[in-house]
Amino acid sequence: MGYRTNRAARFLASAAVAAVLALPMAGCKTTSDDTTGSIGAPSAPRSDTEWRRALDIWGARYREDPNNAEASLRYAEALRATEQRAQAVAVLEQAAMRNPNNMPLLGAYGRALAEAGDLNQALDVLSRAHTPDNPDWRVLNAQGAVLDQMARHAEAQKMYSSALKIVPDEPSVLSNLGLSYALMKNLKLAETTLRRAVSQPNAAPKARQNLALVVGLQGRFAEAETIARADLPPDEAANNVVYLRQMLAQQSEWKKPGRKPYVPPPDAGG
Repeated sequence: MGYRTNRAARFLASAAVAAVLALPMAGCKTTSDDTTGSIGAPSAPRSDTEWRRALDIWGARYREDPNNAEASLRYAEALRATEQRAQAVAVLEQAAMRNPNNMPLLGAYGRALAEAGDLNQALDVLSRAHTPDNPDWRVLNAQGAVLDQMARHAEAQKMYSSALKIVPDEPSVLSNLGLSYALMKNLKLAETTLRRAVSQPNAAPKARQNLALVVGLQGRFAEAETIARADLPPDEAANNVVYLRQMLAQQSEWKKPGRKPYVPPPDAGG
């Protein structure tokens, strides 16, 4: 079960073309989207070459002035994009110490910690990245994702619900909420929620891939494969369908008492 599950999990967690944790490209785009705020938000690079260039530029600026919050944030963003996650956490940790009231910076630090698997500290940092009187839906979404990874699904769903009060029908929140329902084996509600996410014009391809998993878990394999192929070039679509089939082949195991279907963890974002 191990190797095949890990391969399939890599596909579904990355949602084919918008990976946040598994593939550097898409993880980076989310990073840029999620860290906008008081710190400037340059247009996000789109290729490995562009991210390497950003790494050089922002790395140089960071070394010139480690107290520059924007340089710290963008350098860490590029580090994460190029799979240097531990170094990104270290940069953001120092930046957060120097700028303890910079909430976008704290949000980025919390998400980086979540990506590195330090869930308890991530939750602590994220709780300080916004305030009850001025909540940030991106931080609420990230908090929900961390709670889901800690198997605290009911608490996670409250976070997503709070985020949706601020940004109704935001597809990234709906996608995470759908996965949260799937983790609780409520596949019908998960499907309804993910279809709502996919119906939004700004939905990322990963929402479709999450929907494909949930549809497949209900035994509708042909429909799941059709969804999994959407938005992808033929070769990538074929590879993703292979991974989807590998995962769904284990459905008999998931139906045993006390077992949960493997569902990729909700996305804490960039």
